[in-house]
Amino acid sequence: MSKKDSSQKHASWLGRLFRGGSNTLADEMDAAKAADAEAIVSPMRQVVNNFLERKLAVGALILLICMFITVFVGPLFMPKYKDAYTEVTQQSMAPNMSLMKVPKELENDIKMIDSYGSFTVGLSNAGKVYIWGSTQIGTTGVDISQIPEEVLNDKIAMVAAGIDHVVAISESGKIYCWGAKTLGQYGTEAETVAAGKEVNPNIAYFPQELADNGVDVSHIKKLTCGYQVSAILMDDGKLYLWGNKLTYANMDLFLNLGMADDIDFTLNYIVGLNGRHNSVYTGSRDLFNMVRSNMNSKAVAIGEYLDGRTIEAITATNSNLCLLLSDGSVCFTGDFPLDVVAAPELPEDEDYVQIVSGSYHYSGLTNKGHVYSWGGDALNQCQVPEEANGASEIFAGAFQTYAKDANGDLCAKWGLKGYLFGTDNRGADIFQRIINGGKMTMTVGAVAVIISTIIGIIIGCLSGYFGGKVDVLLMRIAEIFSAIPFLPFAMILSAVMSRMVLSETMRIFIIMCILGVLTWPGLARLVRGQILVVRESEYVVAAQSMGVKESVIAFKHILPNVMSVILVSLMLDFGTCMLTESSLSYLGFGVAYPRPTWGNMLNGANNETIINAYWWQWVFTSIFLAVTTVCINIVGDALRDVLDPKSSVEK
Repeated sequence: MSKKDSSQKHASWLGRLFRGGSNTLADEMDAAKAADAEAIVSPMRQVVNNFLERKLAVGALILLICMFITVFVGPLFMPKYKDAYTEVTQQSMAPNMSLMKVPKELENDIKMIDSYGSFTVGLSNAGKVYIWGSTQIGTTGVDISQIPEEVLNDKIAMVAAGIDHVVAISESGKIYCWGAKTLGQYGTEAETVAAGKEVNPNIAYFPQELADNGVDVSHIKKLTCGYQVSAILMDDGKLYLWGNKLTYANMDLFLNLGMADDIDFTLNYIVGLNGRHNSVYTGSRDLFNMVRSNMNSKAVAIGEYLDGRTIEAITATNSNLCLLLSDGSVCFTGDFPLDVVAAPELPEDEDYVQIVSGSYHYSGLTNKGHVYSWGGDALNQCQVPEEANGASEIFAGAFQTYAKDANGDLCAKWGLKGYLFGTDNRGADIFQRIINGGKMTMTVGAVAVIISTIIGIIIGCLSGYFGGKVDVLLMRIAEIFSAIPFLPFAMILSAVMSRMVLSETMRIFIIMCILGVLTWPGLARLVRGQILVVRESEYVVAAQSMGVKESVIAFKHILPNVMSVILVSLMLDFGTCMLTESSLSYLGFGVAYPRPTWGNMLNGANNETIINAYWWQWVFTSIFLAVTTVCINIVGDALRDVLDPKSSVEK
């Protein structure tokens, strides 16, 4: 051992003796840290360390990554999305996740449940009425959950819900209506005249007979409501019908007929069962006279298919009917989308005893207590839980189904729970459109940035490295492109494209190219400036003296040394291109509806009614767009600082 090592060992021993072991150990650890700090760190590791020290930038990067995962991976775990999806009964619904939230007081005492649109009405065996779901009726100021005091104080025997109103009948036969009423949902003609209002020929007013005398509840066969229309069918076939005639083209035919053996509403037609129980009556020939054994089977004439059987009941969705036949089987008529879930084939000893329908789906209860759902399944209407089997009765909402057991207790419910961000003015789920629209907005921005980056790098490298006439020519071209007013030019091109026969995909591709081709001059100048500085370096001179090709020197030796500047510019330009695409779509010159982007989703939010009354149609989209672009800018600024230490020093 050398004298130096020996003296260090004695010094360490003396330190432990007089200062204590823990203090000496702490000093040794500090010395080790100091030695580590002096160790050589690679440039990339140093960049990463510097970036991680910026908490705001790290947070923005994490948020940005989460946003990318949400819009690109999220759709894989969501219900199948359709760009052109619309639903008239779900238009402009506020954020709500309580569409299937049955009140606790009703869960153990259910008599009946009914729904047509955004809210659901329920009735207990004790005669009390309950309402849940999205109960605000558009901009009318009507809250359907405000049940009239006289209804609360009476014992109700049956209820039904329309798109914007409720009809309830007490055990004594008195009929109550509440909700919207401006289009004849309730109110007699005499009441209209007494209020000093003009009689509207497009309205079938509430029958005066019912207003004066009520109705015999024991003889009511069916109470049902549709789109601003209501009907009471008696067991002798007499039909009471009232509401807005403009919603159903064939309403006058049923008013004149005044009779039916069964009745229901599609979205556009009133459908009735004739007295012989062998055809569906609408007043229009060939509308529902072809039936199918199942929704995807071949259609045949209704008389040929029945073959002596009779139709016992009809149940309607928006566009088709399910017919319950006398032998317990079912058949179907109307229009059926290609993606519907087919009705199950029952065993020979099992028959349907009850069929109910929503806007697109059916649910059936068999004599063995089994429950099946079929039809439209876009919102999980056909996903029947195991608990539903053994039910004694089922009820259908617009997009839900409820099942109760023999004790009147709710045993199962399935379907649409609600809309996290509400719906737009066409009834589409805003959350789904934000996710799918974000993918489109980010894709357009990314492709545009890639195009502009490629052009900018090539022009900048050539201009900066070769200089002279090449530099002058390329920079004049860049100035020409810079002088083009971007938004007006893009709007003109989009207007021209709108007159051309182009597919939506081709239109989007052209928009990406326009964004890329018009945004490269800034990056080209930036690259040129960096190349002018770097091309005088020793390694460039060495490469030239070795006879390396000029193009290789420019793109293989010089370009990698200015990539940090390009990376920062690329990040910032990405946010700019996203905003530009959103601006074009907002103005109506970008990606067209129904394909969503964040810009065209905000297009409808440029009037006072939507801004004030339907705030959710623009607030959530704006937040996603703002957060994404701000995060991109924060990350870009942080990268610029850590990749260029001089900029940090200057700040």
